[in-house]
Amino acid sequence: MNNQHKLNWRMLSTPQQIIEIISVSELIPCMIFKHSTQCGISAMAKMRLENSWDFSEQEIAPYYLDILSYRNLSDQIAKQFSTPHESPQLLLIRNGECTYDAAQFDISLTELHECYNDTF
Repeated sequence: MNNQHKLNWRMLSTPQQIIEIISVSELIPCMIFKHSTQCGISAMAKMRLENSWDFSEQEIAPYYLDILSYRNLSDQIAKQFSTPHESPQLLLIRNGECTYDAAQFDISLTELHECYNDTF
């Protein structure tokens, strides 16, 4: 995989953005990365994603959630997509449903690619 694309995060801060993600995910998959700014594991997972990111913005819309600032929003995302609240956590949303959920050291761009390819 060739890292040709910069990961341009869309920052999550409002419940209305969950509706946006559901809508956008009908056109292209959306990724939600839940990040704790005070956790070394979370920082490492974020750095690994950013350094190896090779999806274009036409392939995946990447969303970023600072769970320390927006814990209630993290809980709403967990409820909406029937996933546990974890950090760091990566969710792939396609057609309004979570099709990939990984946390901590299980977050893998390779697995994200596999899930992305399985949805087409």
